[in-house]
Amino acid sequence: MSDPLNPEQLRSLTPLNVLSEQQWRELRSQLVPRPLLAGQLLFRHGDRAGLTYYLLAGELLMQTPDGQQQRLVAGSEASCHPLSPGLPRLHEVRAATDASLLVVDTATLDRLLTWRLAYQDLLLELGHNHADVEWLERLLQNPVFTKVPPSNVRSMLERLQRIELAAGTTLLREGESGDCCYFLESGRVEVIRGAGSEQQVLAELEVGACFGEEALLADRPRNATVTLIEDGVVLRLARQDFFSLLKAPVVDDVALGEAARLLAAGAQWLDVRLQEEYEQAHALESLHMPLQLLRLKARLLDKARTYLCYCASGKRSASAVFLLAQLGFNAYALRNGLDALPAVQRDALLCESGSGYLARSGGHTERSR
Repeated sequence: MSDPLNPEQLRSLTPLNVLSEQQWRELRSQLVPRPLLAGQLLFRHGDRAGLTYYLLAGELLMQTPDGQQQRLVAGSEASCHPLSPGLPRLHEVRAATDASLLVVDTATLDRLLTWRLAYQDLLLELGHNHADVEWLERLLQNPVFTKVPPSNVRSMLERLQRIELAAGTTLLREGESGDCCYFLESGRVEVIRGAGSEQQVLAELEVGACFGEEALLADRPRNATVTLIEDGVVLRLARQDFFSLLKAPVVDDVALGEAARLLAAGAQWLDVRLQEEYEQAHALESLHMPLQLLRLKARLLDKARTYLCYCASGKRSASAVFLLAQLGFNAYALRNGLDALPAVQRDALLCESGSGYLARSGGHTERSR
C-alpha cells in the first residue's frame, strides 16, 4: 500500500492547499494515491458519488455527452483543481494512460474547508487588534472546536472565562459530574485515572488542549482527574454555553428561481469561494469576496443592496450570510449550494470567462475577466 501524500505534495492542489497540517492529518487515511489503469473508467456522465478527484500522474480523457473530448495531463494547471467538480458529473472520464489519483470524501473536505476559512477570518481580525494569534490558532486547532459551527466560534471565545491557577490545583475529579470543560492557555496539567496503588498517569497535556468535554458530550461522570503541575491559566466554558454553541444558527436561503427574482430587483451574486475556484467558473457580474476575508472587506459592500452568496455545498455561503447579517447587510445563501443544482442550471449560472468583480485591498473593486 502506498504512503499518504506529504504536505509538500498537497500544496499545489486547490482547495486542499488551504487546510492546516492538523486537518491534513484528519484526512490522512484518504490521502493515499489510487491507481487507474489505461482504458479504465473513473466515472460516467451524471455520476453523483460524493467524491473529489485530483489527477496526480498520467493522463485522463474527459468526454461530454455531445462527444467533445479534453485530455487532462498531470502537472498541468487544470490538474491542480478537482476533476469535473459538481454533481451530477458533466463528463465521462477514463484513463488515457496508466494514472494515479487522489480521492477525497467531498463532505469531509468541505467541512474542513469551511471551518478553516471561517476561523481564518477571525484570526485576521484579531491579528489586526494585536491579539495573541499564535496561541489562539493552536486553540482553534483543537478537535472540540470542529464540533462548533464556524459562525459560532466568535461567540464561543467570548464566553470563555479566564482563570489563573497555582500548581497543585485539581480542576477535574474522576467520578464527579461535569458542569464545564477547560482549555489550557499556559502551564502544564496531568491527567490521572484511578487512586492509590491503582493510580495511572494517562497524559500530560499541551497548551491549547481541551479537557472535560467528554463528560459533557456523553453525559457521564468525569473519567479522570486533571491537576496542574505548574502555575497556569485555563479558560472555562460552562456546560450550557457548550451545548448552545453546538447548534447551527438558522440563515436565510433561497432557491435559484427566487434568486433570479432578487437579481432582477437589483441583488448581486457574492462568490465566497477561493479565488482559484472563482477563476475556474463564476456567475456573471458576481463579486468575489472569499469567506476568510469577508469581514475585512465588507466595507466594500452596499447596505442598500441585497447579496446572494454561493459556494459549492452551501456551507461556506451559510457562514457568509450569518456574518453579513451580524454586520447589518441583507443577504441570502443559495440553498444547498452549486452542487445541488441540475447540470443545466449550473451550466447556465457559471461561466469560465464572464466578467465579474474582484474585491481588492485599498477599499476598491475591479473588473475580472
